[in-house]
Amino acid sequence: MSSDQTTRYATSFSASTVALHAGRPRGQGQALVSGIAQSTTFHQEQVGEKVDYAYSRVSNPSVTELEVALGELEEALPAVTFSTGLAAETALFFALLEGGGAGDHVVVGQAVYGGTIRLVQQVLSKLGITHTFVDSTDTLEVARAITKNTKLVFIESPANPLLVLTDIAAVAKVCKAAGVPLAVDNTFLTPVLQRPLDLGADISVYSTTKHIEGHSSALGGAIVSRDEKFIERLKFIRKSTGGIQTPFNAWLTAKGLRTLPLRLKHQSNNALVVARWLKSHEGVATVNYPGLESFPQRELARKQHIGNYHGGVISFELRGGVPAAKVFLRSLQLCSLVEHIGGIETLITHPATMTHGDVPKAQREAFGISDGLVRISVGIEDTSEIIGDLERAIDAAIAETDGVEGVEEVEVVAVARG
Repeated sequence: MSSDQTTRYATSFSASTVALHAGRPRGQGQALVSGIAQSTTFHQEQVGEKVDYAYSRVSNPSVTELEVALGELEEALPAVTFSTGLAAETALFFALLEGGGAGDHVVVGQAVYGGTIRLVQQVLSKLGITHTFVDSTDTLEVARAITKNTKLVFIESPANPLLVLTDIAAVAKVCKAAGVPLAVDNTFLTPVLQRPLDLGADISVYSTTKHIEGHSSALGGAIVSRDEKFIERLKFIRKSTGGIQTPFNAWLTAKGLRTLPLRLKHQSNNALVVARWLKSHEGVATVNYPGLESFPQRELARKQHIGNYHGGVISFELRGGVPAAKVFLRSLQLCSLVEHIGGIETLITHPATMTHGDVPKAQREAFGISDGLVRISVGIEDTSEIIGDLERAIDAAIAETDGVEGVEEVEVVAVARG
């Protein structure tokens, strides 16, 4: 299946309809549920003929189906998909940045996924690519960080794990004035709740492993753009480095995509209920969630997020600090302690030892990520049962750590880092 064999839905249908139907071939004899093109290679009729599919490291029908659907959700070209979200980011950086003696420069928001920080600091820097971390909520700071060698600005909004927002439209204006492309990691909201390209960004970046696939079954990443030249460059990088999405994982991700709007809106509603409950609990010191009336960037959230939905991810800190957090995490029964977001179950993560375990402690703390911070990805369970589990665990933490100083440090275990 090539992308021109499908019906385009994006210009006339809602996100729910696009997610459900886009990318699927239609017509007499077509299966309602597409099969999996689980093949490394494809028949060719003659030498030298241009074909859609020759080898699955370059393209595959199952991968194309997913790519068309993801592109249509942002009224863009078919996405370019990868084996993981970090593989997508790596290809993005390789497509736009060059190293060497006077290497290119990238501006990166300081509040981003820990794996992105690791990639920039420990891999790209060794290739001669320089970087500057900035508080991307301050548009002027972004503008000041751009130099003559800057070839990319990379931000994440909402950011992992503090949920701080960047004014994408404002930063996009700065980037356009400087002639520098802007890439936005939109993993937490997906195109259903935020469309970076409509806000002026040049590139949307996704870990499809998270909300898009939604069932914790398949790794994946994707990049979406309306710039044909950039997309072709990205495909060349993918072909050259071998990071394409697998047919089976593409098939699983496409199945998850069909229910993305339904799931994400429900999880957003659940998250708001849970966030409000956490905010009211005397044992909770701080709660970060863009849907809260007390959230400092509430107006930006309303302007930037679609339908006044703000995603399923919350972060918070207990009053007992690190000791209370440790007791809380081991006391949960319904919620699962895992390094993940976006699954249909409620998932709990400890950023300091998990998602941001490779980020030096001083740098984490400078970015506002304390050792006692906890992140919740709210699932589709009944909210009363989610809250019941959280309440039991918080009560256990208070009972065990009452009067204990909250200054204990956590041990960062390398094997726990993703």
